[in-house]
Amino acid sequence: QVSGEYAMLKAAAQNGWLDEEKTVMESLLAFKRAGCDGILTYFAVEAARYLQA
Repeated sequence: QVSGEYAMLKAAAQNGWLDEEKTVMESLLAFKRAGCDGILTYFAVEAARYLQA
């Protein structure tokens, strides 16, 4: 994901417009469904925390 998308999702979550965890995980899942073998994202640390919970 690019920095602009990261910033957009972070700002929307901070304003209460969306659930950050659900949105991040759906975004990453969309990459996987599209056939990606690997994903580079600014959300890597958050995604790891969400997956551990």
